[in-house]
Amino acid sequence: MNPVFGVPRRTLGRTRLQISVLGFGTAPLGDLYVQLDDDTAIDTVKRAFELGINLLDTSPHYGNGLAEHRCGTAIRCVPRQGIVVCTKVGRWMDPFHARSDGSGFVGGLPHRAVFDYSYDGTMRSVEQSLLRLGTDRLDLLLIHDVDVWTHGIDAIEERFREAMAGAYVALDRLRGEGVVAGIGIGVNEAEMCVRFAQAGSFDTMLLAGRYSLLEQPALAEFLPLAQQQGIGVLLGGVFNSGILATGAVSGAKYNYRDAPPEILAKVAQIERVCDAHGVALPTAALRFALGHPAVASVVLGGQSPQEVERNVAALSSEVPTALWADLKAKGLLDAEAPVPRAAAG
Repeated sequence: MNPVFGVPRRTLGRTRLQISVLGFGTAPLGDLYVQLDDDTAIDTVKRAFELGINLLDTSPHYGNGLAEHRCGTAIRCVPRQGIVVCTKVGRWMDPFHARSDGSGFVGGLPHRAVFDYSYDGTMRSVEQSLLRLGTDRLDLLLIHDVDVWTHGIDAIEERFREAMAGAYVALDRLRGEGVVAGIGIGVNEAEMCVRFAQAGSFDTMLLAGRYSLLEQPALAEFLPLAQQQGIGVLLGGVFNSGILATGAVSGAKYNYRDAPPEILAKVAQIERVCDAHGVALPTAALRFALGHPAVASVVLGGQSPQEVERNVAALSSEVPTALWADLKAKGLLDAEAPVPRAAAG
């Protein structure tokens, strides 16, 4: 940890990278669900940097390259050595064909995303990202979306083999050449994290949605394995795509869809416990995710500078230890889940 910065920092796994415990996720900057104007998007990244967030997580997938373009503009406003840039491989953009629908990004660039986990496809993706970001190096590279959620059960084995034979070999080479400081994966399933961890040598893994105040399937196998292997864990989706931020309201989202009745009911119970202790639900969700010793950072998106400010403020909000005890006593939280200390560091 480095107390000089406004946001505490932790070492990322075996790397020497010091990253803020709160990272900035840039899916919203790709016009996810709503179109942002360039000034607002870029100002949001700048505000994250000003507040001490130094981990910038992006991907070609976010707006078919738009998020990376916007990040590149923001990066040029700060010393490059002061930030940790993470992007992903697994898709490259074809500028000669129009994008297909169904990604959730309502705006973005008019380029078609092509899934490609081959060696050549990975190198092509990295080259495109470097150009969009306007930088000559990357700090972290992740193999993106090799999971059942994205490709379906029938295709996952082929995708996994392709990723290990192609993308992993390419990233391992880039790490060896010093082009990147660390390599990893970014997926939505704890089981895939385990498979990759057992198949290769990874520095970090970004897991979305599977370790949160609502559900903890990563607790039994993946997180202990990450500790054992020295893999620095980044957590995304700690609000489970919305419901732990909004609460159990009508239209609340869970896994990018309307939350089913059983999820609404459980979140309502969790929220009642939080209310009893005077803690906002999203604050409890953020602080819980940082409580596991394998976790280096929680990556949160933002659509405005004000959203980033609220997220940073939540880090210093007091959460009584009795809240976690009450959640466990009511069976709303895994009894074995590590609970946070009083401060977020």
